[in-house]
Amino acid sequence: MQALVRWSPLQLKRLPEFQQDALVVASSVLIGLALYLTGLYPLDTLDDAIPGWIRIALFAAICAVELFRRRAGVVAAAIGLVLVLADAVVGGLNGVSLPMLIVFADLLYAVKRYGTSRLSNVIIVVSLVVTFGAVLISQTLVPDWQVTLLTALAAVPFIIGPVWVATIIRQHQAIAETERTNAAQLAKIAELDRAAAVVDERTRMARDLHDVIASHVSAIAIQSEAALSVDDADMTRAMLTSVRENSVRALDEMRAMIRLLRAHSGDAPETTAPGGLSSLPDLIDSIRASGVNVEAYLRIDGPALPAAVDLTAYRIAQEALTNVMKHAPKARTRVEVSRVDDSLRVDIANDLAAPTRPDDRSDGNGLLNMRERAVALGGTLSAGAGQDRWVVQADLPITGVAG
Repeated sequence: MQALVRWSPLQLKRLPEFQQDALVVASSVLIGLALYLTGLYPLDTLDDAIPGWIRIALFAAICAVELFRRRAGVVAAAIGLVLVLADAVVGGLNGVSLPMLIVFADLLYAVKRYGTSRLSNVIIVVSLVVTFGAVLISQTLVPDWQVTLLTALAAVPFIIGPVWVATIIRQHQAIAETERTNAAQLAKIAELDRAAAVVDERTRMARDLHDVIASHVSAIAIQSEAALSVDDADMTRAMLTSVRENSVRALDEMRAMIRLLRAHSGDAPETTAPGGLSSLPDLIDSIRASGVNVEAYLRIDGPALPAAVDLTAYRIAQEALTNVMKHAPKARTRVEVSRVDDSLRVDIANDLAAPTRPDDRSDGNGLLNMRERAVALGGTLSAGAGQDRWVVQADLPITGVAG
């Protein structure tokens, strides 16, 4: 059993090409000698008057040529054809011997199997020409339909057959190569998809982190600075109270995000960072505590909004108000959230004013984050100056969004 495993076709395929050809030739020699020694080599039943050593000499020559079946297939097949014809001539009525045909069939197979694509197509035509030529010559030399039929039957397994088998194997190998190429391309595409998913996830996390932290931290910075410059104890206490509320909210949202990132499927219930239009009044109170004059109008009565729309609307309003607080803290601001047909509209408008904080360094991510959030839901967002006001307007579709 171990010997069979050691000489399995897979193990033979791993041998160098010359060693594989040598094994093929050795098999041909063994089969040919067995046929010659047992007298089963003639295709006809007539006694062979040709000395056996001539047959064996021709057979030895074609076996030597077979060693080059892979490296010089065309030359080997051409020489093999000459040797087969010589064997047929010396064979007389018995014609070519069976071992010679077996080796020649292998030479034709090798040309078709290992040759170039162009040569592979040529050998098909050549095999057909040789077959019909052999039948025609047989009929011309020996006008006997039995001999002609025997020649035709011999051509099928020894000329047409090897070429046909090699063609099928070559086609299957081409299909397998195509499948391997496609599999490699699919693996590359999958790797690119995974990389893109990682980038998208990192972008989403960066956007969420910016939305969670920027508003509260900006409010804390502005309110603490204002508290340091105010002598009124009651006003200072109110500002510090607002600072603490913003700090607590920031911590709560940070903890919720950390729980969400740590949660695994089935290990913990799904959680989302706090925030939604229900938290908008508290956000507006915090912004007002920073000195911004905010008017708010919420008209969202009706069926509950999808969670994604509710959170996105809140984040857009949060980012827009944060920008007002940082860039135009004394400007009058109007916030309006309302249902318009099958969408939710968020309008934040403030008077244009020169920035009062020359040390402010905006990272420019706020508008980008708002636009990405709106587009992710299939909505739109516009932001820019109009006459004497800065306007941020978002339209978020309500229908067709997963709750």
